[in-house]
Amino acid sequence: MKSICIFLATGFEEVEALFPLDILRRGGLSVKTVSVTGEPAVTGAHGVPVTADCLIEDLKEEDIEMIVLPGGLPGATNLDAHAGLDVLVRSFADAQKPLAAICAAPLVYGRRGLLKGKKATCYPGFDKYLEGAEYTGNMVEVADNFILGKGPAAASAFGFAILEKFAGAGKVAEVKNGMLFAE
Repeated sequence: MKSICIFLATGFEEVEALFPLDILRRGGLSVKTVSVTGEPAVTGAHGVPVTADCLIEDLKEEDIEMIVLPGGLPGATNLDAHAGLDVLVRSFADAQKPLAAICAAPLVYGRRGLLKGKKATCYPGFDKYLEGAEYTGNMVEVADNFILGKGPAAASAFGFAILEKFAGAGKVAEVKNGMLFAE
């Protein structure tokens, strides 16, 4: 079964990984956390350790439905530097498969020129890495096969945008209702 994969590197922003993870699992989607550190335990930017479901080395590309990159520092730059993730990101982009990133992590796509000509958002100041993109500063941007979020405060909206892509607006409303989100 294919899964949405949330990639974790040392220094990831916890809320940007775990809030979307929670939303997507509440929505009934298959979601895995994936460590790029070589170890299952990954420590976030605020010292919160998370045990990933698997290691990147254990994944096959055909088992991945979507790549999701949380921000945080140095998490985003650690993701950007990972050779195996680079191969996956480029393959997904070439095939127009779904890619998502939030906060500082859109720099991974921007530095590779994957956002050229697209509306994009990220944490303020990281827009300098969004090569050729039209920076909007919106909380969430959906452009073609990309879903991008601005930062920690956008974590829920980012998660709901991903849920809507895979399960529709009705499922988003159901999950929001269950989580007591005001409409």
